[in-house]
Amino acid sequence: MNIQQIEENIYRIPIPVPFPMKYIYCYLFRASDGWNVVDAGFNYPPAIETWLQVFADLDVEPKQIRSIYLTHFHPDHFGLAGWMQELTGAPVFISAEDFAMADRVFGPDSKQANRVAIMCRENGVPADLADKIEQNMEKLRAHVLPLPNLTILTDHEVTLGGDIWKVISTPGHSDGLICFYQPEKRLLLAADHILDKITPNISLWPDSRSNPLQDYLNSLNKVRSLDVLLTLPAHGEVIDNLSSRIDEIISHHERRLIQMLDLAKEGQSAYQIADGIFGHKNLTPHQWRFAIAETLAHLEFLVSGQKLVKVKNRGIIQYQANFYTVT
Repeated sequence: MNIQQIEENIYRIPIPVPFPMKYIYCYLFRASDGWNVVDAGFNYPPAIETWLQVFADLDVEPKQIRSIYLTHFHPDHFGLAGWMQELTGAPVFISAEDFAMADRVFGPDSKQANRVAIMCRENGVPADLADKIEQNMEKLRAHVLPLPNLTILTDHEVTLGGDIWKVISTPGHSDGLICFYQPEKRLLLAADHILDKITPNISLWPDSRSNPLQDYLNSLNKVRSLDVLLTLPAHGEVIDNLSSRIDEIISHHERRLIQMLDLAKEGQSAYQIADGIFGHKNLTPHQWRFAIAETLAHLEFLVSGQKLVKVKNRGIIQYQANFYTVT
């Protein structure tokens, strides 16, 4: 197992996930009175087996884990939090926004899968694909059980491995995603906010923030202002030039916005536009869900900038050029 020791008391742990990215990197911090964990992983047997091996390799007694922090509510970060809490007795902290999202998406009364399917149909997704997307979402809920007893993180600073880290709110990839920043060591724990090769998925969901791409671009500029030596993401490799990577990500979104503006033309549904961009990739229902939601995030950004307008045609939402502003 390739456990990376970032600093004397910081360990970068590859926890397997059953997705193309293969791993999520969780973080263990050693302190004089025990250990702190950032992110837990996806709840399936290989991930549990890996954590138990990590504890053995690093001589971690689970009851020595003092706190568990979740950067956001997505299942590859959140899924094993309940298992780990039962094992360790540690409190599990998450932002207020993602506390609400976790309950909305994973709670016992959740209707989110159905609401996403409705959103898909309203945006032109064929009924059979929307049904498969809903079924896939329902199956994912099993991989976050048992649900942890969550505590809302209200502090602006936390102690990890004996050092004080600033809590940085960076909405975009999720409504309540947080990064952690250690100014003396110039380390940024970036979660999914900034990745080294791929761009984080920026998606619009029912009852989420209305302009997640604008949120994300604002959050990129927020972390750009920090003095960072190493950026520690949750997927991929450590980043040693944060500003350059931010420039690359912004350029990607600028190109994608131009592409979608061109595809919208005189009126297309989000599904038609997503199919024009992603359709050649033979996507699974799981991947189609993110393709639709990411397309919507970009289209709503263009609507907010008055480049596109929304109309309904036979019950389907369509996006078309705003001819009063587009030349």
